[in-house]
Amino acid sequence: MSFDTLGLSDNILSAIAAAGFEKPTPIQEQAIPHALKGRDVLGIAQTGTGKTAAFTLPMLNRLEKGRARARMPRTLILEPTRELAAQVEQSFEIIGQNHKLNLALLIGGVSFADQNKILDRGADVLIATPGRLLDHIERGKLLLTGVEILVIDEADRMLDMGFIPDVERICKLIPFTRQTLFFSATMPTEIQRLVDTFLHNPVRVEVAPPATAASTVEQRIVTAPKEAPDKRALLRDVIRGEADLTNGIVFCNRKRDVDIVDKSLRKHGFNAACLHGDMDQRSRMKTLDQFKSGEIALLVASDVAARGLDIPNVSHVLNYDVPIHAEDYIHRIGRTGRAGRSGKTIMLATRADKKYVDAISQMTGISIAHEAGKTGDKFDNAEKPRAKSAGKRPGQSNQRKVASAPPSIDAPAPPRNRTKAESDSEYPSPDIGGKRPRGRPDGENSRKVVGLGDHMPAFLARPVRPGTK
Repeated sequence: MSFDTLGLSDNILSAIAAAGFEKPTPIQEQAIPHALKGRDVLGIAQTGTGKTAAFTLPMLNRLEKGRARARMPRTLILEPTRELAAQVEQSFEIIGQNHKLNLALLIGGVSFADQNKILDRGADVLIATPGRLLDHIERGKLLLTGVEILVIDEADRMLDMGFIPDVERICKLIPFTRQTLFFSATMPTEIQRLVDTFLHNPVRVEVAPPATAASTVEQRIVTAPKEAPDKRALLRDVIRGEADLTNGIVFCNRKRDVDIVDKSLRKHGFNAACLHGDMDQRSRMKTLDQFKSGEIALLVASDVAARGLDIPNVSHVLNYDVPIHAEDYIHRIGRTGRAGRSGKTIMLATRADKKYVDAISQMTGISIAHEAGKTGDKFDNAEKPRAKSAGKRPGQSNQRKVASAPPSIDAPAPPRNRTKAESDSEYPSPDIGGKRPRGRPDGENSRKVVGLGDHMPAFLARPVRPGTK
């Protein structure tokens, strides 16, 4: 099937031909005809299968008629990250080259004043992250009453990042008669409530089972050594051992580890750079452009780069950390093997990661090949090592010795009764109005006095009266 049979306009077909697209992908072939008819669409497909064009093409076809008014966009696309939003904007600029459309990109890290100028001219297509979009709405700079098409891209990522309350709030500001398009690579059961709430009699387009990887991606697991695994050294060994590695993305679970791994690779002579959410927007876009152009060979990133980024020629994806959520594994390895190309993914794992590896295997339905790193072994068939305490014999208690512990202010006093004179000599204090100051005595050897000593209060010396019957 070709794009000519989908019902797109001549302007769009000429732009598609100029961009070099020959035939639609399965998700585009099934979703575009329904979207052109105005139906709500729920699209599920593997990463790298062209989901972006599946909603941009029918949107362009509808936007050929009519114009947007100031501060009232005609279409709205919600993206979970700034990079994805910027990438969708680039797709519109390529495919919509024959259309005179105003595009507005609302993401963080950009001046509100510059974005307001674009909105004042009228935006045919508004691409935004939920947080910045709500900021403009609360400032009174934007109205959503003119939105005809709503697109929620990477819907499951919206759920993971906690954007669902914002998405629900945004959907209530859009007319009920809108057309809604959902696209994602995975569809957790938790998001089904959102689908049932905001989609009306949707057409479910599923070209591959949810949470499956492309068949062109080779998957491997390299296990770290038993004793004191040095994952950074293991990562360098893996990179050096891949002769066909031209460029790759190294994923870490935490932003702190992204910086550490990036510095380690650059220290050992690798051409690397980092990308995570704490970087300012200009640095993030500059680093991403350098990686796309080939100036950077290794991109060490957090999961901010795991969703939807279209970098076709990534040869390897290296998981320095095993993702905690199994769905993130699908999105990470989806950065390679895109558009029918072949790719490789290698995941570094320790014994502590076994339950996460098992969850990934259970979700994907495949057994990923294991191999041991230097002095490593396969943890899936080995016993879990017991925690060892340095310098302790078997059966020795972990409790600290009382003799080595510093004296505490709450420690019990010696058993011998002490006189008031002895207490006064050990804890000297100034005479304040003939009374000792209240509170515990100060000093390095301060101990709490237990009991009353030789002093007996006067009320205890009073005779006891016999009780009356």
